[in-house]
Amino acid sequence: MTSSPGHVIICSCEDTMPLDADAVRRGCRGKEVTTARQLCRSELDRFHALAGEAAPLMVGCTQEAPSFSEVAAEKGRTSPISFVNLRETAGWSSDAANAGPKMAALLAAAAEPVPDVPLIDIESNDVVLIYGRGEEAVEAGAMLKEHVDVTVMIEPPAAIAPPRMTDFPVVKGKIRIATGHFGAFDVTVDDFAQPAPSSRGALSFGSARDGVRSRCDIILDLSGGKALFTAADLRDGYLRVDPGHPTAVLQAILKARDLVGTFAKPRYIAFHPQLCAHSRSQITGCTRCLDLCPAGAIVPAGDHVSIDPHICAGCGQCAAVCPTGAASYAMPPVDALMRKLRVMLLAYREAGGERAVVHDDPHGAPLIDALARFGDGLPANVLPLAVNEVTQVGLETVAAAFAYGASALRFLLRDRPRHDVAGLLRSVALANTILAGLGFGDGRVSTIETDDPDLLGDALREIPSMPTTRQPAGFLPLGEKRSLMRHALRELRCAAPDPVDRIALPEQSPFGAVEIDVSGCTLCLSCVSACPTGALGDDPDRPMLRFTEDACVQCGLCQSTCPEKVITLKPQLDFRAGAAAARVLKEEEPFCCIRCGKPFGVKSTIERLTAKLQNHSWVYKGSPRRLDVIKMCDDCRAAFVWEEKFDPHAGQV
Repeated sequence: MTSSPGHVIICSCEDTMPLDADAVRRGCRGKEVTTARQLCRSELDRFHALAGEAAPLMVGCTQEAPSFSEVAAEKGRTSPISFVNLRETAGWSSDAANAGPKMAALLAAAAEPVPDVPLIDIESNDVVLIYGRGEEAVEAGAMLKEHVDVTVMIEPPAAIAPPRMTDFPVVKGKIRIATGHFGAFDVTVDDFAQPAPSSRGALSFGSARDGVRSRCDIILDLSGGKALFTAADLRDGYLRVDPGHPTAVLQAILKARDLVGTFAKPRYIAFHPQLCAHSRSQITGCTRCLDLCPAGAIVPAGDHVSIDPHICAGCGQCAAVCPTGAASYAMPPVDALMRKLRVMLLAYREAGGERAVVHDDPHGAPLIDALARFGDGLPANVLPLAVNEVTQVGLETVAAAFAYGASALRFLLRDRPRHDVAGLLRSVALANTILAGLGFGDGRVSTIETDDPDLLGDALREIPSMPTTRQPAGFLPLGEKRSLMRHALRELRCAAPDPVDRIALPEQSPFGAVEIDVSGCTLCLSCVSACPTGALGDDPDRPMLRFTEDACVQCGLCQSTCPEKVITLKPQLDFRAGAAAARVLKEEEPFCCIRCGKPFGVKSTIERLTAKLQNHSWVYKGSPRRLDVIKMCDDCRAAFVWEEKFDPHAGQV
């Protein structure tokens, strides 16, 4: 592995962890490696000297990153410094003596550049709706009235003492529907009523009406009832807490107070509608993303879907399961994540590491810290890779990990995930099917669902030692998702113990073939018109249906469109498909126009049609010249009808 020039400083943190500088040099070739014992204190002058240089600088410590950054700023350094946590992830471990290759891998991965994430601006003014059932909602309004424009809506029935002074509106109503997003919520309210100014012992209300609509920027839900949105915890600007927990209510009030202004939010998904295989001609095909989105950010929009970036919570399941690459993750893009994985595993191997286990952990940092400080730490062959969401990881990344030499892959999930992880579990099952088919065996990819650091450590240490690929790949991932997936799978097969040609896959896989009942197919070619990827094609010169398996994404549009219902999907991974020519599924003799001789239709269809019409239609029965119209091409048919002065409403010529 080659590396950009620069300097790496690793510190033993007062000799609490061993350092293998030679392993780090092997894994981070091209970089100058310096070791220290107490870099942040007695040896700070060594950092001073290196921080003043313009060369890239990486420090194997995150605890003292603020102090190091301050020193670098004093030295006039303008280029950023990369800080890598080697202590908790590698050094503080019962396997620390063997952690040199792992340190090299983590340093190499941290040096891999990551593209900037595109952002959107969300404008939130000061309109807050507090929705509750009792005095706690009014008390929350009193705390917020000096900071925001607040309205309190009490869900009936509720007995509220009338205020001495109307500082903010208190109304009655029950929210029937809530839509929108942070900065632009829209609520529809039933049983809405204004308070009576003459209320005495308890707040009374005037006549109620249904279907009242209102807009707000923030909703503070203290009703204690059913959430107004699916996956409520993922909806920015919607703060829902149990009114019976005063501390949680106070925290929500303070958060609502601060949610005023302009906020930058990542655009998690890059979407290319022209690649979407959702629908054609009002017939539905692929619904994978619609079925999985926990936030309700995806809706049908004609032939494709639409993803609202204001609602999207960034789980990434749509991108992970999208078969065409229409939806792709942007934090980071899939090719950038695969490049980080590549340099990490290649550096680990070049530094002398064996049988690496990759561990994806977006929420695992506190568990890893606790395991390092109070337990045995992470095993030396477990390489933690932080991602924004584990559910963003798709088949292409998993395949690349094993092609690059990983022996196992574990996804760390919360004991109670914030949202449904069905998409990830589907990707895990698909990956295991492919790995087993290529001779890697079972159980190479799985999840660890825990919030307990000890259970995490036990699960990682119980992973059996499994062989890796025969010759790990080194390909550089570049391009869009679909091509990356094909490339990674081809490389995986080349390095597999048993490189078979074809593997049967479960339903809703992104690869496969189509089969047709040839006897029932009329070559109407409706499937060709519906196919969004060009996997199904025809021949302009003769009646023919072709199929290119490498382009098929198993969206099902052909199956749904076929009027004869003779198409069956066959999910499979055929490694020969990329180099294979289009396969002819059905071919027939053309029918030639009886007037000009030009082929224009399917011979069997025209013959079958004329045979039926000559005895069963009052228009054609006993009229062979009218029947000749069916045997002509479009141009000749129009000319013939004009010349013969046919009346379409007449029964006979």
